[in-house]
Amino acid sequence: MVDGVSRAFASLRKASAAKAPYAAGASSGGPPVIHDHGSVLGTLGLFTVLLGAALPLIDFFIVNVALPTIDHDLAAGPALLELVVAGYGLSYAVLLVLGGRLGDMLGRRRLFLLGMAAFGITSLACGLAPNAWTLVGARVAQGAAAALMLPQVLATIHSATHGPRRAKALSLYGATAGLAMVAGQILGGVLVAADIAGSGWRAIFLVNVPVALVGLLFAVRSVPETRSQRPAPVDTPGTVLLAAALVTLLAPLTEGRAAGWPPWTWVSLAAFPIVSYAFVRVERRADRQGRMPLVPPSLLALVTLRRGLALIVPFGIGFGGFMFVIAVALQQGLRMGAVDAGLTLVPMAVAFFGASLAGPRLIRRYGSLVVTAGAVFQMAGVALLALAVWGGWPSVGGLDLLPGIALAGLGQGFQLPVIIRIVLSDIPAERSGVGSGVMVTAQQSALALGVATLGSLFLTLAATTGMRDALVVTLLAQLGLVVLTALLSLRLPRKIG
Repeated sequence: MVDGVSRAFASLRKASAAKAPYAAGASSGGPPVIHDHGSVLGTLGLFTVLLGAALPLIDFFIVNVALPTIDHDLAAGPALLELVVAGYGLSYAVLLVLGGRLGDMLGRRRLFLLGMAAFGITSLACGLAPNAWTLVGARVAQGAAAALMLPQVLATIHSATHGPRRAKALSLYGATAGLAMVAGQILGGVLVAADIAGSGWRAIFLVNVPVALVGLLFAVRSVPETRSQRPAPVDTPGTVLLAAALVTLLAPLTEGRAAGWPPWTWVSLAAFPIVSYAFVRVERRADRQGRMPLVPPSLLALVTLRRGLALIVPFGIGFGGFMFVIAVALQQGLRMGAVDAGLTLVPMAVAFFGASLAGPRLIRRYGSLVVTAGAVFQMAGVALLALAVWGGWPSVGGLDLLPGIALAGLGQGFQLPVIIRIVLSDIPAERSGVGSGVMVTAQQSALALGVATLGSLFLTLAATTGMRDALVVTLLAQLGLVVLTALLSLRLPRKIG
């Protein structure tokens, strides 16, 4: 694996050396300002922005294995525990498109630095939280910081690279994104069990502080400034309506079960289609009037973007739900410790990363069929997991789950990086910030929706039918989502640019 990473970055370094390091008009006194052309993102710069991509995704999942200890230390209770997860996901998803727009306007390097600094500060606040409500508030702020930082990553790659170098960078981004989501739970288990200086669960947040400081130092030196040549002002009505649509959907689905489905949850769900319709109308009207809406309908008219997003949603729902459910099932159902629960997922991380590195070569030969093949591998892995749980519970061990875990990770690694590449392939460079924000919003919303829906399904069934049956039913539900992904992948353009 290390050799594969070294070869990938070495090829990027050679490609970078072959390109002019500065765009016309750059000064020698600092990072150049690139108006969406040229190839100036060097190897250190790519590593730095990928670090910025990994941190928010790691922190979405890192809390899953720490929830029991957080509950014990802060007496949080089920509803507040779900808010610790959902508060981060909600603010993150709601503000992502706005973060992309602000990067287009004010400069992506500037927003990346601001987001990285804010992420470090809010992580410190999470780690020092004296009670559950303070932790929830800090997590909401941490999600907002992540929303400033993450859209700048893809937008910078899209704007400051081109040709084969961009394809390799996007493949590394996809590998980083998938690996970060799995590694989050592995790292969380290790840090909680290590109990560094008696910090317990707080270490999962405090570890971000030195990482953010290193990221800031690297970014100042190596990340170029890019911005749109025709930046558009903030679309306030669109921003408010998109935020309202996401909140009215995700908040009740996340909190409804733990809160006993009070009236506000049903009112919120009933409001979701109305607010969504209003958002679409407002965006279309702004587009007709020649203004730049938050999510331009003309951007969604791109076939690659639209069909790629259609795959990201079921993929993200299944992935987010699975990672939450497996953490609960391993710890509460099979009585594994935090470390063992995290290490059970190592085969998934290894297989995902290996598939991500092999993906670019396979894409050149087979095109989007790689996504379909990945879905088939994932189907087989999820089916093996369901069979292992059904036949061996409650004495199922890590070795029993290994074949299914590894095969599912392999399939996911063949899908996610390719889907990301397809979504971004036809987006004009001047709209890279908006396009990146739309894609990451869809991905993050799907992850949060997966936790809310599959997580609620699992926890509800676990209380009535038992943990084994609840896990099997949830895995079968995920299997249905993977089948949907496979069918949708057949509609992708065969050749990928």
